[in-house]
Amino acid sequence: MLKLKTERLELIPYSLEVAAAAIADKYQIEKLLNVKIPSDWPWSEVEEVLPFFAQLAADPLQLGWGAWLMIHSRENTIIGDLGFGGKNELGIVEMGYNVLPVYQNQGYGFEAVQALVNWALTQPNLHKIIATCPQDHLASKRILEKVGMQLKSCEEGLLKWEMTV
Repeated sequence: MLKLKTERLELIPYSLEVAAAAIADKYQIEKLLNVKIPSDWPWSEVEEVLPFFAQLAADPLQLGWGAWLMIHSRENTIIGDLGFGGKNELGIVEMGYNVLPVYQNQGYGFEAVQALVNWALTQPNLHKIIATCPQDHLASKRILEKVGMQLKSCEEGLLKWEMTV
């Protein structure tokens, strides 16, 4: 099983089984992965795209290019999600991330994003990583700057960031 470990986190990509469990009943993931599920996980935005993540997980060529669970190692608890929206034929991926409010502003977002960017940079045929964040979201801006992304534009209050490989 593909897994990334950092000092405080374990990142696990959504497999087809994990995505199906999240769609059916998030508490099935507790049994499947032996992790704790906070009541405020997942966000409604993540729930809406779970069927898409299941489709990505079903394609072996997209392994790792979908959503990942962010698990606090010591607490063995899901604290957020991050990942990509699939890798297209041009080698471009769009990245996103969310950390549960109780775990925000403690460096977990940066730690997870840095690990996932490092993993992505080792994969073949990757040419660009794209991310967006609200113009007024200082924590996200700091994360994207620290992982080496460059600000490219601002449209309708959203900052667009890129990292060319």
